Amino acid sequence: MTVTPRPSRPAGTVERAAAALGRLRRGRLLHPAGRSFTGEVLIWGTPGPPTGVAVLDDPGRYQATVRLSKGTPTPGSWPDVLGLALRLRTDTGRPFDLLVSSSGAAPLVRNLPLPRRAFSGTYSTITCYRVGRRRLWLAVLADPESVDLGRSLTAVAAATRADAPRLVLAVASAVGPWRPVGQVSIGAQLSAREDAALAFDPVRNLPQELRATGPLAWLRDHTYRGSRRARGVDGQSGGSTATTV
Repeated sequence: MTVTPRPSRPAGTVERAAAALGRLRRGRLLHPAGRSFTGEVLIWGTPGPPTGVAVLDDPGRYQATVRLSKGTPTPGSWPDVLGLALRLRTDTGRPFDLLVSSSGAAPLVRNLPLPRRAFSGTYSTITCYRVGRRRLWLAVLADPESVDLGRSLTAVAAATRADAPRLVLAVASAVGPWRPVGQVSIGAQLSAREDAALAFDPVRNLPQELRATGPLAWLRDHTYRGSRRARGVDGQSGGSTATTV
């Protein structure tokens, strides 16, 4: 018999508060306005020293689900902290959920969520991951050869109908440059119902070599748990298994 441990008092308080706010909002607590799409991730492999994460180091092709969103959300094309959520369907049967926010590209500002208008830009994990004793940042970057995603969720949806937008998946150390490891292709838009059913777990849905650490990871873990509880979904809900782009 497996016994699920109770969360600590601070964790329980955060989860209950997030659940209460989620019920008041009647939807996602974080990044409620968004559009979800089928996708495909093509991993080229890591240039230079390997990261120690097989799904990033070894060439492969994965079905995916991509969600682009606004954090507050502000109207139309007003600036906001933009979000991109990516779910890879890995061979292990457990998804790899990567959640990144609009940020700067340089080392000193890749830790800061920065408001912007354009959906084509730099998105980073803000906080680092651990691979053994090493720290690793992940990012999704604009592809200069791809169609522009525009400055509103309506424009994002229009771009996917006109073409198959592409983004670049990259990794970096604390002070090093971004190293491209793959390509994210965005396909057909999912229905509003499918978008509402989709839920991510950026702390627990990770490759076994990768660990989310630090205060922000702790806060994210319990906030997302509370938000999912209010919506009646779990950390592996939703996502497309259809043929991608």
